[in-house]
Amino acid sequence: MHDLELSEEQVMIRDMARDFARGEIAPHAQAWEKAGWIDDALVAKMGELGLLGMVVPEEWGGTYVDYVAYALAVEEISAGDGATGALMSIHNSVGCGPVLNYGSQAQKEAWLPGLASGQTIGCFCLTEPQAGSEAHNLRTRAELRDGQWVINGAKQFVSNGKRAKLAIVFAVTDPELGKKGLSAFLVPTDTPGFIVDRTEHKMGIRASDTCAVTLSNCTLPEANLLGERGKGLAIALSNLEGGRIGIAAQALGIARAAFEAALAYSRQRVQFDKAIIEHQSIANLLADMHTRLNAARLLILHAARLRSAGQPCLSEASQAKLFASEMAEKVCSSAMQIHGGYGYLEDYPVERYYRDARITQIYEGSSEIQRMVIARELRHYSI
Repeated sequence: MHDLELSEEQVMIRDMARDFARGEIAPHAQAWEKAGWIDDALVAKMGELGLLGMVVPEEWGGTYVDYVAYALAVEEISAGDGATGALMSIHNSVGCGPVLNYGSQAQKEAWLPGLASGQTIGCFCLTEPQAGSEAHNLRTRAELRDGQWVINGAKQFVSNGKRAKLAIVFAVTDPELGKKGLSAFLVPTDTPGFIVDRTEHKMGIRASDTCAVTLSNCTLPEANLLGERGKGLAIALSNLEGGRIGIAAQALGIARAAFEAALAYSRQRVQFDKAIIEHQSIANLLADMHTRLNAARLLILHAARLRSAGQPCLSEASQAKLFASEMAEKVCSSAMQIHGGYGYLEDYPVERYYRDARITQIYEGSSEIQRMVIARELRHYSI
């Protein structure tokens, strides 16, 4: 993306995130993966730089510019480390977003400054062992007893689940109302009965803590209801646009890191008396990778500009997420191919990029769900 198409502020934010990622994230990514944990000091520094409050306005302590700046920053952080990009994207979109958009004045005052500064990390407890994309099919129950909500159930694939201090939990409050019987709650994770059962061992983004959570008679004040009773599904779905833009940018960042590694390797690796970039088969791979990266970025920034302007962009965000995530697997695979046998070793980062990229086709709505959303929009498409 040429800087001429970006504002001075957007370029400044992108360059800040790039310098930070290259200097303080990428050199430690492999160690964090082995530890299964992103360094706490690094997360605190991200908060100080404003990277964890990018969807929150200044009045609540955030650093909101627009979604273009946000997408650019997520790309850069993810190029440094996909797991750190996951933490950033999830915290911003489904950690800060619901409180900003649906919280009462008191809830915003209590939680947004901490979320925006990164002193409080958020997580989103929607998915259950039997309910993923079918968000209305939840078994977790919340009952109002003597002015307090009592929540019981189990949640699966909770990103930031171990690190988070605030969980946004979705539970059925009125089973007889079906989709209209789902509500959302603000649950401090130190509430008795909020139990992190385990941290999952994953194929990729291993430094991102993905957890299974049990809620066992988790008791909250009545005021911890987020938004109106019965509006849980609307709250869950309202963050899809921003969330999918973020994951698309994460996929782009991982893929770009793989491309840059492959390009550098192709310039210094010699076979048959010349650098392998001089061989047409390798040059063609790199050309295709570069083209796919630029196409993905254009889709992402188009969706981000619509989101910034307050325009509906669910289809555009889904297109960006679908294309970028599937592109990332192809590009990372090609990067591994260019490295040959070395690409399969942990000594080179491309094997980690390949593993990290794969999840982007699954979470925040699988590729199958994205195609469903895009196709649904086509029913009303003007020809």
